[in-house]
Amino acid sequence: MAGRVKYVIDAIIMTRAGGNQIIANTTRAKLMLKGVNVDRYTTTSEDPPEDVAKIEAIAAELGVSLN
Repeated sequence: MAGRVKYVIDAIIMTRAGGNQIIANTTRAKLMLKGVNVDRYTTTSEDPPEDVAKIEAIAAELGVSLN
């Protein structure tokens, strides 16, 4: 499904930030440090299985539920 990585990235940022822009930017930076270029993914970009697994593992590590 195209856009899965973008969906998970947005879910991580929104969940952790709770509307606070500073925390949103910090979370984006944390994802970048973990090797995820958040600007690379769009709702129409292809989702390689290894990228999906990586970002879902990061979400679990950060305590973000994707259900």
